Amino acid sequence: MDYSFFKNKRVLVTGHTGFKGTWLCQILIMAGASVTGYALDPKESSILFEKSQVSENINSIIGDVRDLGHMMKVFKEVKPEIVIHMAAQPLVRESYENPVYTYDVNVMGTVNVMECVRLTPSVRSLLNVTTDKVYLNREWEWGYRENEELNGFDPYSNSKSCSELVTSSYKNSFFHDRPFLAVSTARAGNVIGGGDFAADRIIPDCYRAVAEKQMIIVRNPYSMRPYQHVLEPLAVYLMILAEQYEKPEIAGNYNVGPDENDCITTGQLVDLFCNKWGEGSGWKNVFDGGPHEANFLKLDCSKVKNVFQWMPRWNIEVAIEKTVEWYKAYMNSESILKCMIEQIHVFFDK
Repeated sequence: MDYSFFKNKRVLVTGHTGFKGTWLCQILIMAGASVTGYALDPKESSILFEKSQVSENINSIIGDVRDLGHMMKVFKEVKPEIVIHMAAQPLVRESYENPVYTYDVNVMGTVNVMECVRLTPSVRSLLNVTTDKVYLNREWEWGYRENEELNGFDPYSNSKSCSELVTSSYKNSFFHDRPFLAVSTARAGNVIGGGDFAADRIIPDCYRAVAEKQMIIVRNPYSMRPYQHVLEPLAVYLMILAEQYEKPEIAGNYNVGPDENDCITTGQLVDLFCNKWGEGSGWKNVFDGGPHEANFLKLDCSKVKNVFQWMPRWNIEVAIEKTVEWYKAYMNSESILKCMIEQIHVFFDK
C-alpha cells in the first residue's frame, strides 16, 4: 500500500511512549501524518521513546487512558480522523502481581477510548490492538482463527479478551448508525525489535545479559510463539486503518503473525540471537517455577492475507539480525533515530 495516505491525516495513538508506539509514531512522522500521542510518562524502560526524539515531532500528551475526562478533552481538541489504541498493561507476569490494575487499564481504558470515539464525529477509522493471547488456548498444533473462542487464561490475556468484547459491543450498540466509521481489532503475535527494554521479555533479557557478558537465562526454552519483527504488525495496523477508511465494509477482527515456519521455540529464538550477536554469547535453561503461561501458541493469518493480499516481509532470521543491529548501535552510542529510519526505509522499500 501507499503510506502517503497518512500525509496530513490527524492520527491519535494511545500508548505512544511504549516500544510499539514509538516505532509506529516514527513511521507516521515519515509518512507526513499529524500525530497526537496519549500515554503515561515513559517508564525507565522506555529508552526508545527518549532516545528516538519522537516527541519532538508529534503532539505528545501525557495522560492515563483511565481518565475519561482528560482523554475526552484531547479528542475534542484534536478531532482525530484515525485512532489506534495500543495503551495497555502488556505483561503476563505483571498481571499476576497486579490484576486489578491490569483489568482497569486494559478493559476500562478500552471503554474510555470507545466512548471518546462515540462522541467524536471526526473519527473515520479505529483499530484496537490486542494480542494473540485472547484465545482460549487449547495447546493446539494448528493456528487459531478469528472465529475461535475468546477466553485468555491469565489476567493480562483475559483482560485483552474483554477488550475485544468491549470493542464489539460498542460497534454493535453505537457505531452501526455511522456508516463511515470503520472499527477493527488486531491480534498480533509476539514482537521483537530494537528498543524493547521491558522486564520478562526474552529479547530484552538477552540484551541485558550479553551487555553484562553473562549467560542468558531462559525460563522456558520449549514454549512456541509466533515471533515477528515489530515493523511487521505495525505495517499491518496501518494497512488496515488506511484500507477500511476508504472501505468500511472490510473492518473486522484480524490475526497478525508470521508464517508458520517462523513460529519457533524460545530456545531456538535465543540460539538465533546468540549466533547473530557472537562474542561468545550463550544461554542456559533455568525453569523458575513462575505462573502459568501457554506452551504452544500459533495464529492462522489466512484472513488478513486474503483480504489485504498481505505477506510478511522479514523472516525470523532477518528479524533477529535487525534487532541485534539496533542493540549494537545503542551499545556503541550511535544514533538511535538514524538506525530506526534506515530500518523503516529498508522494510517499506522492499
